Amino acid sequence: MYATRACPFCTMARRLLSAKGVEFEEIAVDGKPDLRRRMERESGRHTVPQIFIGNMHVGGYDELARLERAGRLDALLEEPTP
Repeated sequence: MYATRACPFCTMARRLLSAKGVEFEEIAVDGKPDLRRRMERESGRHTVPQIFIGNMHVGGYDELARLERAGRLDALLEEPTP
């Protein structure tokens, strides 16, 4: 997950993933233009958070929460990473 420290949506994504017991890598893009450019290339977006599950780009917090509400997030989290 690409994120910044001050982003409230990043905080909500962290909480949701942590509540599910998921270990995740967080790539802080605060003041790091090279990492932000990488995030933009990989996701096609410029806002944080940008969340990937395995190699699949989920999107931001809204998309993550939508997957959770639809009951589809657990299955994605359980899929083996290629």
